[in-house]
Amino acid sequence: MSILVFKIIYISVIFALSLVIAMYATLAERKVAAFLQDRLGPNRAGPFGILQPLADGLKLLFKEEFIPARSDKWLFMMGPGFFMITALMTSVVIPFGSDVTIDGVTYALQGTDLNVGLLYIFGVVSLGVYGILIGGWASNNKFSLLGAIRAASQNISYELAMGLSIIALVMMTSSLSLKEIVDQQAGWQWNILYQPLGFLIFLICAFAETNRAPFDLPECETELVGGFHTEFSSMKLGFYLFAEYINMFVSCAILATLYFGGYHFPFVSSMDPGLTKTILQAVVLFGKIFFFIFLFMWVRWTLPRFRYDQLMNLGWKVLIPLAVVNILLTGVFILIKAG
Repeated sequence: MSILVFKIIYISVIFALSLVIAMYATLAERKVAAFLQDRLGPNRAGPFGILQPLADGLKLLFKEEFIPARSDKWLFMMGPGFFMITALMTSVVIPFGSDVTIDGVTYALQGTDLNVGLLYIFGVVSLGVYGILIGGWASNNKFSLLGAIRAASQNISYELAMGLSIIALVMMTSSLSLKEIVDQQAGWQWNILYQPLGFLIFLICAFAETNRAPFDLPECETELVGGFHTEFSSMKLGFYLFAEYINMFVSCAILATLYFGGYHFPFVSSMDPGLTKTILQAVVLFGKIFFFIFLFMWVRWTLPRFRYDQLMNLGWKVLIPLAVVNILLTGVFILIKAG
């Protein structure tokens, strides 16, 4: 019973933490943009602007709720919620630290250790596009519909390359469990050293999957006004925006878990098991996650947006062939190592 209560509390904390990180990622985004553009950024709400996300949340909460007269009202309300739920569900299988034993009871810092954790993540992520499709179609707005169609084709295209990049990693680790993949990277045995091309493909696809610039074509304001969420206001718009930042957080956590040792770090891995080690492991993992979040923001405010034909050409003509070549090279490497 104590383990069940711990699991419920742990999952609730992870969900709440994802929301808080998404809120303050918006502040970090504006601060990073200000730094790169040599200006101050938000600095009015609270010291150094740290209350700006709360001000933005309250503004969205109290804004007038607007539903287009000719929209499908039930689907219009369902879209943002579905997108938000699928974004939160992906964090359940990410291990944030090793198991810790307290009073003879072992607790795992992971919502659930599925032996097909990678397949679970891909399955949930692929469902997220339905939230965009439902919202874009239910709006009864051609710009929203075009944005939703773009999002669907973009996600399908880049999920193929992302899945192929993961196949090479699975060939090396012989596991689909994120816990096992992390444990195999103890010390300096990080997968980035063996799969640099796979990591690069996965990183580019993560930008496209999270609709981050330079791949933010589904909400390209120069062509589509606001994209798939043009007609949304108040917290419905807030759900779409928060879900994108949650997806970015989860993508960074998966990148750190699969390729950069997860919660492992050399001096931490050599420590004796205990609560202190587990806390330090969680700090190490979040440090890696925040580094990748900064990278996502840096790229957004540095590179210009792709044209849509360039986006599709990169996915189908470059990334997928490279991912196939990476699988072949990985197979050759495994055969040579075995021989």
